[in-house]
Amino acid sequence: MPEAKQANRATPAKLAKPAKSTPSTNLRIGIGGWTYAPWRGTFYPSDLTQSRELEYASRHLTSIEINGTFYGLQKPASYEKWYQETPEDFVFSLKAPRYATNRKVLADAGETIERFFASGVLLLKQKLGPINWQFATTKQFDREDFEAFLKLLPASIEGRKLRHAIEVRHDTFRSPEFIALARKYKVAVVLAGDSDYPQIADLTAPFVYARIMGTTDKQAKGYSTSALDAWAARVRQLAAGTTPDDLETSAAPPAKATARDVYLYVISGFKERNPAAAMALIGRL
Repeated sequence: MPEAKQANRATPAKLAKPAKSTPSTNLRIGIGGWTYAPWRGTFYPSDLTQSRELEYASRHLTSIEINGTFYGLQKPASYEKWYQETPEDFVFSLKAPRYATNRKVLADAGETIERFFASGVLLLKQKLGPINWQFATTKQFDREDFEAFLKLLPASIEGRKLRHAIEVRHDTFRSPEFIALARKYKVAVVLAGDSDYPQIADLTAPFVYARIMGTTDKQAKGYSTSALDAWAARVRQLAAGTTPDDLETSAAPPAKATARDVYLYVISGFKERNPAAAMALIGRL
């Protein structure tokens, strides 16, 4: 390979060893996506070729939430490529297609859900983490409507167990009835942190799915030291199966305190700082 092209590749020294979870709990910390121009020169080395961004990101984070799946089906070859480029213990979460959740009658989403899982998702094998089903801010809670939807979510496909999280963004979901429904079907209610969305930190599944959205350009790591320390402490509590006192919940009875996996993604906010915030949390945990 000519020297000019060699200079355009990250050296092995720049690709750090994969970040690890703590031995006692499965903690996954990451960001949304891996392609974002302002990350070049801030998160990614300036001489790293774009085709190696996922390879690099997956060795500095422990998970990534794929957002492209929200907007349309991906090709099987893409899932295979993502699997090959990441470490064995890396995990992806996927945002489910908006066509399944952005509809008036959720019971009609069956075909869309089936197409999604038939599109190549399982090619991620053991690296397939939770599926995030995100709803519009205008979608209100209706028990019959939502239970019909939850019944459509497969617990497993081809012997592989699946994990589902539901991201709701309307105050009507802050109710014990909704929490009871989520617990019945063992789906996690996405914990929205540092945002204008309703915060529902009730524990409803064997895992926790959090999305924190408060990074700012005023902090080199997106969050202040005290804020990062606070989120690290919350993750430890959530992993132990207890809800931190400073997070908002519904009036539902608390769940039994039992160890849970935690998936936390630094999303939105001042996006340029999100990788730094995620790595800072990994360092604390």
